[in-house]
Amino acid sequence: MGGWSGALITAVPTTVFIIVNVVTELRPAIIAAVASALALAGYRLIRKQSVQQALSGLLGVVVAAVIAARTGEARGYFLLGIITSFLYAVPFAISVAVRRPLVGLAWEFLDPTPTAEDALDGEPATPWYRRRPLLMAYTWATVAATAVFLVRGVVQLILYQHNATGWLAFARIAMGYPLFIAAIGFSLLVVRRARRQCG
Repeated sequence: MGGWSGALITAVPTTVFIIVNVVTELRPAIIAAVASALALAGYRLIRKQSVQQALSGLLGVVVAAVIAARTGEARGYFLLGIITSFLYAVPFAISVAVRRPLVGLAWEFLDPTPTAEDALDGEPATPWYRRRPLLMAYTWATVAATAVFLVRGVVQLILYQHNATGWLAFARIAMGYPLFIAAIGFSLLVVRRARRQCG
């Protein structure tokens, strides 16, 4: 995630875009946002941070800036984030509906739940999705992630429709890392409790 410095760096281009747009106009705001994203990507690379993180942040700002330039409206800068919030929600929601929550698939791939059954010769372990405490915990964690994406998308879409560019910037920053961290905290709580029950 990049920690608090990552959260700060993510917020900088958006803040620069809004301030410059208020003081001047759209074109200088777009240039300033992209320039700040380039500078931050360079900063990350100099500090030997993740290249992928630096480039993905830069790419997101460039695409957002292109959309704003093509629409001729400052609110266009936020359109990509709104669309991706809804797109991210879809696979999470579908995974809950088919009883293979994405959080569970990822968690069990990275850190499979140890069970006593694993130690019994010739006896296959019960899959996590057939163990009710784990399935329910992963389901709730996935529902929380889905809710984060949907709430973020809906709130920003409403602000977008009302052309509230300043509030869009605030919502994008406030509903980014804080909501994500809250969802992670909730997931850790419910999943760890379920894994203790199944251990």
